[in-house]
Amino acid sequence: MEKRLLILTGSPGAGKTTVFTRTVEALRAQGYSVGGMTSREVRRGEIRVGFEIEDLTSGKKGWLSHAEFEFGPRVGRYHVNLQDLDKVGTSAILTALKSYDVLAIDEIGPMELLSQRFKEAAQKVLDSNKAVLAVVHQRAKDKLAFETKNREDAEVLTVTAENRDTLSAVATSKVVAFLERCR
Repeated sequence: MEKRLLILTGSPGAGKTTVFTRTVEALRAQGYSVGGMTSREVRRGEIRVGFEIEDLTSGKKGWLSHAEFEFGPRVGRYHVNLQDLDKVGTSAILTALKSYDVLAIDEIGPMELLSQRFKEAAQKVLDSNKAVLAVVHQRAKDKLAFETKNREDAEVLTVTAENRDTLSAVATSKVVAFLERCR
């Protein structure tokens, strides 16, 4: 029996967002509505300068974090922009919860978990009865991240350099199997 929550995890740079994005695209190509948020690194040349967040439905973007910001809590060398996180990311999650087949969150990680509004929205998604595709940071220490990976209704797929090119097909088939079972 397929699980309702499909969790992607893995080391930094393993390709979690790539697998996530390909899975979202494949689900949409099969006619399923997918809403939520994604986070992508932003580089200036070879140097990562921050992370951008995007509403998967509207395309609205904001800064999750940036190395040159002088405001917001710090995670490593980045300052987290809680305003954009809530305005773009949290709003996208809550909108998706209302009317989409698949709820998608990239990612539940140290930066996102600094926002209480994000945590509450993610918990609502996790506790819903809908299919969920989420990336959970491998080393996130927050209780929500730990509990998400250890739920009975969750299956965790670890993304590696060796499987990242084929894992989106596996993830897509698992989400589709759950959705078909629920019809």
